[in-house]
Amino acid sequence: MQLDKVVSYHKALADPTRIRLLILLADGELNGQVLAEKLGVTPATVTHHAAKLREASLINERREKNTIYFSLNDYFIKNGSNAAANLIYRTSQQKGGEEQMNEEFERVRQSVIKNFFAATGQLKSIPAQLKKKLIVLEYMVSKLEKGRKYTEKELTEFIKGFHPDFATIRREFIMHQFMFRENEIYELNPPEMWAKWETLS
Repeated sequence: MQLDKVVSYHKALADPTRIRLLILLADGELNGQVLAEKLGVTPATVTHHAAKLREASLINERREKNTIYFSLNDYFIKNGSNAAANLIYRTSQQKGGEEQMNEEFERVRQSVIKNFFAATGQLKSIPAQLKKKLIVLEYMVSKLEKGRKYTEKELTEFIKGFHPDFATIRREFIMHQFMFRENEIYELNPPEMWAKWETLS
């Protein structure tokens, strides 16, 4: 199952037009019409490919009146690549190195959890700093059942048990690759795909 999901993530890159689209966006934000002209395709084709890239969190979109602008999501382009590498290279040396760091990581993790969660389990506030936010999100999704499919209503109720701003947290789960959504059904991604707070300063 983990392998299938990593493969699905990378399928977003398995198209020459999508690769060319990303290369164009590497120079900065562009709207759909400009991308269509530069790629020599129709705006509908750009919309199709952009949807695939957006689902994989490789690009961002913003709307300005009737125009949609696209930009790269640099973090997830690199993170997706690392997820595949981490899945492939599981040597004893790497595991040994990870074990040496585990104690420090656990100390940081526990400190953040203690500061942001009340004794009742409620989340006091959503952290502004990315590293702390990822620790909080990781802690929350660790309470979900692996392999279980959640309806939007079920996931909303789960999040409400921690914090009333369920819409923001639900969106953060998707943005940071903790979960994926298909046809309004949510499921955990394999941990290899989760945004890694350990790599942030």
